Amino acid sequence: MKAIQCDDFLVKEGEKVDLDKRPTRIDRLYESKDHYKKLLKTHVEDLSELQRVHYADNSYAVLLIFQAMDAAGKDSVIRHVMSGVNPQGCQVFSFKHPSAIELDHDFLWRTNCVLPERGRIGIFNRSYYEEVLIVRVHPEILSSQKIPEDLLNGKDVWKDRYESINSMEHHLYHNGTRIVKFFLHLSKAEQCQRFLDRIDEPEKNWKFSIADMKERGHWEQYMDAYEACLSATSTKRAPWYIVPADDKKNARLIVSRIIVETFRSLNMSYPEPSTERRAELMSIREMLVADQQSRQ
Repeated sequence: MKAIQCDDFLVKEGEKVDLDKRPTRIDRLYESKDHYKKLLKTHVEDLSELQRVHYADNSYAVLLIFQAMDAAGKDSVIRHVMSGVNPQGCQVFSFKHPSAIELDHDFLWRTNCVLPERGRIGIFNRSYYEEVLIVRVHPEILSSQKIPEDLLNGKDVWKDRYESINSMEHHLYHNGTRIVKFFLHLSKAEQCQRFLDRIDEPEKNWKFSIADMKERGHWEQYMDAYEACLSATSTKRAPWYIVPADDKKNARLIVSRIIVETFRSLNMSYPEPSTERRAELMSIREMLVADQQSRQ
């Protein structure tokens, strides 16, 4: 068993991603179920403390983006890793098919409307990256987006969208938002097993539909789209991490460690009170002590 090295999962800026060479399963990072719980608890406690400083410091915003094929475990990763975070400092958004109002705006509009504020953590369960993933696999979706025909010029559409995303993330970085992006890398065989579990276990039936099987039929096209996306949009300011997802426990440990290290890299601290503020607090303290003594 080895320690988690975050850079093992990083997509370096300019790297051409080949998902066939990226594992969906690695050696276990834990010795037993109890050991896993202990490690995750440590990560969650670290994150909870760092989040309190982050909220009080109120300088940075943090945006966590999760993308994956169906059944890769995005929901469970978010639920387990963020379990210790104060809900007041965290916002989770899932993005489904765009509404009529959203289709009347550019493809980044609906996600930009819910970006995290300073001092808060924003979590996107799927994101604006759907616009270069599912839309690339199903280009007919473009026809519903009311884009002028002269702008729908083949491959340039995706290149233009990558540029828009990179520019937007660059802008956010220089205004205090730190973005970390996770691709949960699931094997086709493991997805098959998880789909079977969703059918065989009644409490999971609601998670499965025939639409999931239809999308599974486009597996290779999705892998091509992910490779192009990860290669074009992983930057030092907004990196992608490819997380082996066949073992859910491993995935949670890796994601939680990366998030903890991201927070530790920020220059955050609890606000230092001014001399005037400190004097005011001491005055209030004297009043409270006097009140306390008068009641004894």
